[in-house]
Amino acid sequence: MAPLPDAAPDYLVLGHLTLDQTSSGLVLGGTCVYAALTAHAHGLRTAIVTAARDDLDLSPLAEIGVARMPSAETTMFRNLHDGRARRQHLLARARNLEAAAVPSDWRAARIVHLAPVAAEVPPALAAHFPESELIGITPQGWMRRWDPSGRVGFASWDHAGAALAQADAVVVSLEDLAGDEAQVEGLATACRLLVTTEGPLGARVYWNSDVRRFAAPAVDQIDPTGAGDIFAASFFIRLHQTRDPWEAARYANLLAARSVTRQGIAGVPSSHEVQQAGMVWAR
Repeated sequence: MAPLPDAAPDYLVLGHLTLDQTSSGLVLGGTCVYAALTAHAHGLRTAIVTAARDDLDLSPLAEIGVARMPSAETTMFRNLHDGRARRQHLLARARNLEAAAVPSDWRAARIVHLAPVAAEVPPALAAHFPESELIGITPQGWMRRWDPSGRVGFASWDHAGAALAQADAVVVSLEDLAGDEAQVEGLATACRLLVTTEGPLGARVYWNSDVRRFAAPAVDQIDPTGAGDIFAASFFIRLHQTRDPWEAARYANLLAARSVTRQGIAGVPSSHEVQQAGMVWAR
């Protein structure tokens, strides 16, 4: 794990690191992991605020600054893909994040990404970064509930409406909205800029009373894990660079599509792929 930056990072992610049960054992996951590694591949000084057990192996984040709140548990999911949809169980959950866990210097991060996976990020945290240049939210964790067995289902996002309205951009998957187009329309009204991702079909961007669809490149999918997180981080970064949501969606689609051709964290884009995706736009 990298030393904590003593100045504002370029990209700050807030949310739980997770352990994901897979056929090959437990692997480090969560939006924080995929988004932070994607930002690092863009050459950005990157940091995470999270909560997890002290024994969690953070070696894949060796070059990322991590401020970790101590917790009796690390959030753990079991994800099952049947080729069409994901079935998810929450097996353990770390404590909620607190504003006090954010180092004071980090509150001026250029890009702030609120990334709840299990309702652990208080929506009010969105108001704690007045100096930041872009607030991005992936609200999937605010749209999840779980029964006593841990089976995850859809929950309304209404309680987080104020935070979503304050964000510069919101990225959510149609799957996390249970495919409910009425929820999509409600979110599009509540957000300044909304992107809904649809896996291999690409993404829709709602902005300035307009909606545009962006098809994803056709690829041979090996593992979709983390693709939505890679899309979101790439979108936020490109939006910050260009202030053009249409370009940001085209760019993020390229990197997310490439990610599913590899397994797990190996799907995070390389600096070379980042450069190539930018050159496509430049031409």
